[in-house]
Order: sequence, then structure tokens, then C-alpha cells
Amino acid sequence: MKKASLFRSLEERAVQCLTCAHHCRLKPGQRGVCGVRENREGDLYSLVYGRAVALHADPIEKKPLYHFLPGASALSLATVGCNMTCMNCQNSDISQWPRNHPDIPGEWIPPDRVVSMAEERDCRILAFTYTEPAVFWDYAHDTSVLSVRRGMKNVFVTNGYLSVEAIDGMASCLHGANVDLKSFSDKTYRQFFGARLKPVLRTIQALKKLDIWVEVTTLLIPGLNDSDEELREIARFISETDVNIPWHVSRFCPAYRMLDRPPTRFESIHRACGLGREAGLRFVYAGNIPGDERENTRCPSCRKTVVRRRGYQITDSRIKEGRCGFCGAALPGVWS
Repeated sequence: MKKASLFRSLEERAVQCLTCAHHCRLKPGQRGVCGVRENREGDLYSLVYGRAVALHADPIEKKPLYHFLPGASALSLATVGCNMTCMNCQNSDISQWPRNHPDIPGEWIPPDRVVSMAEERDCRILAFTYTEPAVFWDYAHDTSVLSVRRGMKNVFVTNGYLSVEAIDGMASCLHGANVDLKSFSDKTYRQFFGARLKPVLRTIQALKKLDIWVEVTTLLIPGLNDSDEELREIARFISETDVNIPWHVSRFCPAYRMLDRPPTRFESIHRACGLGREAGLRFVYAGNIPGDERENTRCPSCRKTVVRRRGYQITDSRIKEGRCGFCGAALPGVWS
């Protein structure tokens, strides 16, 4: 347990958490929506600081981040808790733990030990992922500050429901992020994910303004967010923010409390990819379809394939110092 950095004091020892877009107002003894930040006698405390429940070395492509040090290993870290209640959550056993159990589990692994473990495993990147990094922001921040001093990069895999203060506080030590844009309907966000749409859009724009590399993922759920109209709105928003933002359109498989819907048809993924390209996006990827040609990266200038992938593995790369190995055109991303 550690006193949180991002909160403000209110009357009668109440506090307002400033870590995510919920901006929870908490009386003494109350916890936020995330279940892991608590008002203790007028101060806000993180109950998950240093309490890791997942720590694994993953390919950076698994995040997914395709334009961020391709082929590099990322040490992926998570605690329990989340500030959304997604009905399709694939990590519900840890993200929703505080809503279903009285205890806060986790192995004590302080920030300096996390960084050392990354070095021991030859990981060039620290990824804060699996659950929402906002709920363990203090832990992620302190770890990121140390890792930068050791020459590493840091990325968030986030639902985008961050506060302005949380984003600004990571500006000097966050290098990349994959943001889930789950829908372009506020009603859908409220009904199925326990959040709102506008803060997510604001996060994507804010990260870009801070020159943090951004990629966006949309999990295509049959009958929920897969209409042509909604997909065009998502693609248009990303394109208007930056046509170089990669958009990952991923295949849904039934999970958690959304077992009544079928897996996404391959044709639906391909249709969404086409709509993304029509909107002007230069990099649109099919996710969760290993072997699909839409996993590969093409140079926008000469249209030749510069990175071939199968699942999370790179089978061939023709990028040289951030440029196409065929025509020499600069490719947007973080390559070194």
C-alpha cells in the first residue's frame, strides 16, 4: 500500500481520485470504481503498489504494437483491478478480482526489481498491460522512471479511460500505447463496458500531442460494433487524428459474460480493414487471424511488404533504420 500521487482533498476528509476519467469522489473507507484505490482517513492510497499478479516476457507484437521495435521482447506487468466492467473481458479473473473478492493478491515486486528482471530476460521494453494501467498508475510510473534511466522503453496497453493528469504525468517516461477503441457509441460504452466514449477519444488525441507512439485496437463484436456506419466513424476519427496511426481490427471470441455471441467472421474483419483504408488510414491490420496477409506491413510508397508476420512472430523484415528496404521511404513508428 502506498499513498497515491493523483488526488485532491475535499471537505470532511473526502478525496477525489484524479487517476482515471471516472474521477471518483470517495469518503473515508470507500474505494474507487477500480476497487484498488481507497480513501484512508482523508488520503488516497493505492492498494496494489508493487503487488504484481502477472509478469511475463512477451513479443511486443502481442500487445499489439506493430510499429514499435518489431521483434523486441517486452516484460509485461499487471496488478488486479480495472476501471471498466467489460462484459467480454478475457482477463476477468484478475481485472474484476476486487469486485468479487475481499483480498488484494499479488507478489511483492518493487519497481527496481521489475527493471532488473527485464534486464535479466533481455527485454528492451516494459509493457503495462493485461489489466488497465491507470489503476496501478503509481506503480507503473515509478517503474517507468527507473527503466528510462536504464535505457528502456515503456508502453501502456490501455482502455484509454485515463485522466488528463495521468497522461501528463507519464509524458516523460511513456513511449508508446495501444488504446482500445471499443465502439463509437456512448450508449454501447455505458451498457457493455461501464464507461463513456469521449474520454477515450480524448486520450488518443492527447497521447498523439505528446508525441507518444499510438496504435488503436477495435475488437469486432458481432451485432454490437460491427456495422459499416460505426466502423466508418471509428476509422474517420483515427484518420482525422493521424492517418499514420495503425488500426488493429481484431476477431472476437466468446468470453466472460458475452458467451451468447458467435466469433467474428473473417469476412467481417476484412470488410472493416477495407473501410479503414477507404478512410485514408495507411496501416490497417487484421488481428487474431494468424496467417492472414493483413497482418503484414506494406510500405505506403512502393506498396511492397516490409514486415511479414504470422501471429506474434516476425518471419521477415525489410525495414532498415526506419526506412523501407525497397524504396527508402521513411516509415512511421519507433524502430530503434
